[in-house]
Amino acid sequence: MNALSWTWIWMGRVNGASWGESLAACGMWNPKKKRSFLWQRVGPNQSHPRIIMSCGCFGASTLKKKRSPSLTPNEIDGFPLDNVKSFSDKDLRLATDNYHPSKKIGRGGFGTVYQGTLKDGRQVAVKTLSAGSKQGVREFLSEIKTISNVKHPNLVELVGCCVQETNRILVYEYVQNNSLDRALLGGRGSNIILDWRKRSGICMGTARGLAFLHEELVPHIVHRDIKASNILLDRHFNPKIGDFGLAKLFPDDITHISTRIAGTTGYLAPEYAMGGQLTLKADVYSFGVLILEIISGKSSARTNWGGSNKYLLEWAWQLYEEGKLLELVDPDMVEFPEEEVIRYAKVAFFCTQAAASRRPMMSQVVDMLSKNTRLNEKQITAPGFFQDSGASSQKKSSFGSTSYQFSSNPSSITQLAPR
Repeated sequence: MNALSWTWIWMGRVNGASWGESLAACGMWNPKKKRSFLWQRVGPNQSHPRIIMSCGCFGASTLKKKRSPSLTPNEIDGFPLDNVKSFSDKDLRLATDNYHPSKKIGRGGFGTVYQGTLKDGRQVAVKTLSAGSKQGVREFLSEIKTISNVKHPNLVELVGCCVQETNRILVYEYVQNNSLDRALLGGRGSNIILDWRKRSGICMGTARGLAFLHEELVPHIVHRDIKASNILLDRHFNPKIGDFGLAKLFPDDITHISTRIAGTTGYLAPEYAMGGQLTLKADVYSFGVLILEIISGKSSARTNWGGSNKYLLEWAWQLYEEGKLLELVDPDMVEFPEEEVIRYAKVAFFCTQAAASRRPMMSQVVDMLSKNTRLNEKQITAPGFFQDSGASSQKKSSFGSTSYQFSSNPSSITQLAPR
């Protein structure tokens, strides 16, 4: 057999076929017959170049087509999804017992979340997006592809999605200890005790996750809805930020600002709530409020702190002004390092300054929390906050010798006076 014959056979072999399969692909070999077509037509001592090369090319092409299905990327409607799995509605109904109420583990502005178990036994969180997310399939998948490429230890991983008729469903990794608000704010069935080590770790991990979204991703992602219910805790109480990137899937008129979802108002940066000025610094503000919640174990959405209908940020600032910041600490925390707790509270005030330009970047916040940066209290200016409807009449509150007016309008921005 000459070199061209070996070339033809080799072309079949490199595609993973056996010697017989390489010959059979071109119809040159039949194991039931004594002589192959090639042997009969060319002969044992001949090798016609045109026959050999054409058969070789045809064989390679045939074998490649035969093997291609296993190499086809995961896709929906021709749109490739490299890092995310496509699920059918049937798959997810089976995983969640047809979305049984007992499987419901959360509800937010973007949809309802159910605990599910896939066929392979993997635990997942299945988020059925609300009707407002009904955008075009390709536009939706484009955003999902972006989210699926975002990987960080402090971000919830997107496992897959379902786009079937009007369904828009996301499948996330299941995070064992559920959301921070349940653990911290006394959600239903919560018996988790968070000591300072866990709380400080949650602050630091969340800061790192936000710093990654803001400064390491290109293009960056503004979360827009940082709050305790969007911080999930794994079995070791490491925080994972959920719902990042989802805001783009919804038109502006149905986001959390207009719907006034309970528990969100107290986190809103004033420039974002009133003027729609969405920047990275809006997330920084929300993170500052979150720190105060973690320290105090109290909700930022309620207005009954400090004995005179104050928001959490307002009350915390008053305690800071009066030199009584340790009174902010959750009474359930029996032991804690006082200096570190005070440091974290001061970082919260840096983050919630009324002027967005004065708030630090999240990478700076990470350094501030880790004691890598000396805090200059003289640089802290007064926080501002967004007050939603609920004030029935005008009221005054006084910190020291300075009075502050609160409006009875449905919503208003208030800046507390500086020190």
